[in-house]
Amino acid sequence: MKAKSFHSDGSIHQSYEQTKLLDRFNQAMRSRHYSPRTLKAYSSWVVRFIRFHKYKHPEKMAEAEINQYLSYLAVETNIGSSTQNQALAALLFLYRHVIGREVGKLEGLIRARKPIRVPIVMSRAEVKMVLSRLVGREKLMVELIYGTGMRLIECLRLRVQDLDMRRNEIHINRGKGDKDRVVMLPEVLKLRLARHLNKVKTLHKSDLEQGWGEVMLPGALDRKYPGASAEWRWQWVFPQENRWVDRWTWTEGRHHMDASIIQRAIKLSVDKCDLTKRITCHTFRHSFATHLLEGGYDIRTVQTLLGHKDLKTTMIYTHVLNRGPGGVRSPLDDL
Repeated sequence: MKAKSFHSDGSIHQSYEQTKLLDRFNQAMRSRHYSPRTLKAYSSWVVRFIRFHKYKHPEKMAEAEINQYLSYLAVETNIGSSTQNQALAALLFLYRHVIGREVGKLEGLIRARKPIRVPIVMSRAEVKMVLSRLVGREKLMVELIYGTGMRLIECLRLRVQDLDMRRNEIHINRGKGDKDRVVMLPEVLKLRLARHLNKVKTLHKSDLEQGWGEVMLPGALDRKYPGASAEWRWQWVFPQENRWVDRWTWTEGRHHMDASIIQRAIKLSVDKCDLTKRITCHTFRHSFATHLLEGGYDIRTVQTLLGHKDLKTTMIYTHVLNRGPGGVRSPLDDL
């Protein structure tokens, strides 16, 4: 599809104005260190907004057009409140940091309803059952997710230097919201994790001997520290099996494992257990939080370990504790 540009009267002609706008938008997001996933999502909303108004330039639009589009999303597409909020955040970023204009009050905006969702949580017996049917590195990764409460993407992005075996700590860098935090390293995993790292180190040495062995570094660290991408401490804890090839330089390196490998392994394990709950990688994070609260840990500690900015986000786990509906004896049982 060719890019569109915009006349002052809103008519369309073929040029590269839309591409230039998106380039400015992407550059503004990168300069503020937004994650690639957020950049992709926000860019998508900007494109949809422009298409909805028939390629009229955003500089010629204001609160009325934003209101119209967000209301359309809530009424016609039946999206959730979080999705509508993401679209609004993308448009606010566009106007504030690219166009250079603050968006005023959105009068009469129809907001999508925010449903109250209770997270699915496994019992300790169910966690043990699912883990028992996993093997190898997939089992180690899922145990790390459940044992630390980290997100799947945080586990995939672990680097060797993030593991502190002596202090039993794992440093999670640039987590959700670009926040760092420290979580515990389960004592029971230390020996197996050390053995896994020995295998990864052997693989890394083999790559170096063949003239490769580099990984992608965050931000501009590859320019700041030349050669650091080949150092052992920067290597992924869970690298992919095959090397990737840079089509521009024809250099080879390794990325971290793909998320689909772990997701597929969990699904197969759950199917073998014949469980009816919809269990995903994130279910282990939910279970981690709930089991800590059941064990008597205070909610502020759990909030810190999960990396939640708002305590209200952590409070959702209080709804699934054993002292909730499941801990109440039904009067029917006393008949």
